[in-house]
Amino acid sequence: MKVEAGAPVDELAQAFVQFSVESGVLRFGEFKTKAGRLSPYFFNAGLFDDGAKLGRLAGFYAERILASGIAFDMIFGPAYKGIPLAAAVAVELARQGRNVPFAYNRKEAKDHGEGGTLVGAPLQGRVLIIDDVMSAGTAARESIALIQAAGATPHAVAIALDRQEMATEVGSDGVVRDVPYSAVQYVREQLGLQVCAIAKLADLLHYLQRHAGEDMGQHQTRVQAYRDRYGVQ
Repeated sequence: MKVEAGAPVDELAQAFVQFSVESGVLRFGEFKTKAGRLSPYFFNAGLFDDGAKLGRLAGFYAERILASGIAFDMIFGPAYKGIPLAAAVAVELARQGRNVPFAYNRKEAKDHGEGGTLVGAPLQGRVLIIDDVMSAGTAARESIALIQAAGATPHAVAIALDRQEMATEVGSDGVVRDVPYSAVQYVREQLGLQVCAIAKLADLLHYLQRHAGEDMGQHQTRVQAYRDRYGVQ
């Protein structure tokens, strides 16, 4: 699963990886994932934590979404990280001439005022879900249930980074096991939603290869080893 020589370079993805590294959002070291794996990199979208960073992040999302050709009528941001992402992307899309409604959910239902768990525009038509990463497809399933219950159609998901690694599932014996597909593949093939990502793990490896002479060589080796062990095509 190494980066192939002569493979086409996704310059938008390369710019996004660079931005993530410079912003401290994408870090290298040793990090424990939800699946219990020791990952040589960590992506924390919560560190896009000021107006300039969030605005630029929204620009990356909007460019990827518009280039993907995915048809959608509105945006939905799952609580919590999806809320500011959906709002920022809606603003950026409007700036680029594509004005669409957006909504988000609360974790706890409100029992006063308008009540309920949904906030924003009424859920209707084809809904594009905005999130940061996809670890197990759990958040996507929750969003799908909310959207369908409102009578709308969950149509696609846009994420910042596709880790391209095996998802996990808990067996009837309570043991967590790797499965031969990623969360993104599960959402595409089992849940039937289109998925677009600003960048993938393959793009991160390409970036590390490009910058191997800038103290990135050690990270490239470790990330490649992790991909060889846990990666999916």
